[in-house]
Amino acid sequence: MSAQRRQSGPFRVGDRVQLTGPKGNLNTVTLEVGGSFHSHRGVLSHDLIIGAPDGSVITSSNGVEYLALRPLLTDFVMSMPRGAAIIYPKDAAQILGQADIFPGATVVEAGVGSGALSLWLLRAIGSEGHLHSFERREEFADVAKGNVATFLGATPDNWTVTVGDLQEALPATVEPGSVDRIVLDMLAPWECIQECADALTPGGVLICYIATVTQLSRVAEAIRASGNFTDPDPSETMVRTWHVEGLAVRPDHRMIGHTGFLMTARRLAPGAVLPALKRRASKSDYSDEDVEAWTPGALGERTTSAKRLRRTARDASAAAAAAQGDASSAE
Repeated sequence: MSAQRRQSGPFRVGDRVQLTGPKGNLNTVTLEVGGSFHSHRGVLSHDLIIGAPDGSVITSSNGVEYLALRPLLTDFVMSMPRGAAIIYPKDAAQILGQADIFPGATVVEAGVGSGALSLWLLRAIGSEGHLHSFERREEFADVAKGNVATFLGATPDNWTVTVGDLQEALPATVEPGSVDRIVLDMLAPWECIQECADALTPGGVLICYIATVTQLSRVAEAIRASGNFTDPDPSETMVRTWHVEGLAVRPDHRMIGHTGFLMTARRLAPGAVLPALKRRASKSDYSDEDVEAWTPGALGERTTSAKRLRRTARDASAAAAAAQGDASSAE
């Protein structure tokens, strides 16, 4: 089954609706016949929303107006249950662009985290593509599966979630040279460079989401040392919004600054040798002490308690069950 929640047209039973109040506060509800949204500003009947066009203004029982819109994927990923930190929309958009994720592509993702990037990738590859997601922790995988099913209304058939270490699980899951794109969001991506090279088709793209400059350096050197890729291309993305009201036009005081680095490289054909690049002289050697500073322990991996993960997984699963139940009743 191709799972894809409808994103346009009049509101129907089972649709998720984002209600924006007069002060800009947001609330998301799932429409039910006879249901209602309660707040200190009164009661808003779901029946008033069902059948109305997307972007309607609905009035509550005490005359307060709410703007009703279907939540965008950006809205959903920023508010969904999280077991692990998510890749923010600004970085997800860059990943889709820099990796050239296309309809029908076979894509590998590791790790799956809370499923935010999985949703963007599933939308980009379409029903003809396939997404292989790998996650070392089963609790994170459960959260991701719940979040994806909640947003799409069901778990898509073209999505496979494998719990295990990528170095061992990737060769056992995909055929050599069969993967178009690989996205790595993990603590030590340099450990998996050879396995990724084996899985990628010639010309395929490897893109790594990296948190720190020490990781960035080690991943770049590992990619170069493998001899299987083009020279890696690192970048970061920052977003600054602007205040525009009449002649008062200025940048906002707050911006979305550094969240992570992206490192891209393309798979060379087997046996191909990358032409030597002219580089400025630099001290590229590093000692054993430098390598030790790059280890996962020294990088300070943040962990989430097992109790919190279990609670988040339950929340995500409950939301997914409700979404799938509402979708079935709507049919």
